[in-house]
Amino acid sequence: MSVLSTRIRLRREELGMSQEELASRMGYRSKSSITKIEKGINDIPQNKLEDFAAALETSTAWLLGLENGGGVIPEGFEAMPRMARVPLVGSIACGTPITAEQNIERYIGVPAAWHADFALTCHGDSMAPTIQDGDIVCIRRQPEVEQGEIAAVRIGEEATLKHFHRQGDAVVLLADNAAVCPPMIYAGPQLAELQIEGRAVGLCRSL
Repeated sequence: MSVLSTRIRLRREELGMSQEELASRMGYRSKSSITKIEKGINDIPQNKLEDFAAALETSTAWLLGLENGGGVIPEGFEAMPRMARVPLVGSIACGTPITAEQNIERYIGVPAAWHADFALTCHGDSMAPTIQDGDIVCIRRQPEVEQGEIAAVRIGEEATLKHFHRQGDAVVLLADNAAVCPPMIYAGPQLAELQIEGRAVGLCRSL
């Protein structure tokens, strides 16, 4: 039995998670896949390692035995942080929860320390250079945000990421790139269209 298979079992038991639940988190049809992995019968593909770390709320380094006494991390490398799985949300249907099943494209692994509840893919350059087109922004669900924080705001059937400001009885959503998107001002009956979905807490970007 390998270090990897042993640590998967130990971490699953530490979390009080059943094999069925881990199989569900990993997208396997039954617990038999987990049973075989924990017994060292089946190998784990390299591209699944990060998914296991996220599902087990730990790091790939810990699963491989490279931290917490399991070995020395090679010079120039950093241990992966503990990971968590959050839904990556696509289109947002008006009147349904943002993480409703029909809105979820897939689940992704993000640092657990962010305490994110879901993630959105950014489209457009209105928040560049802070947030660029194609970035995945992680959101912590909360109904209010502090003045100037980047919030995920639902406006009707669309979601936007902007700096949130309250000015008297009005709400102003500000982009970092004003040349692309001028200030969006909402007041009076228009405020009924707005719903704060949460605060941006992390950013994932491909190089």
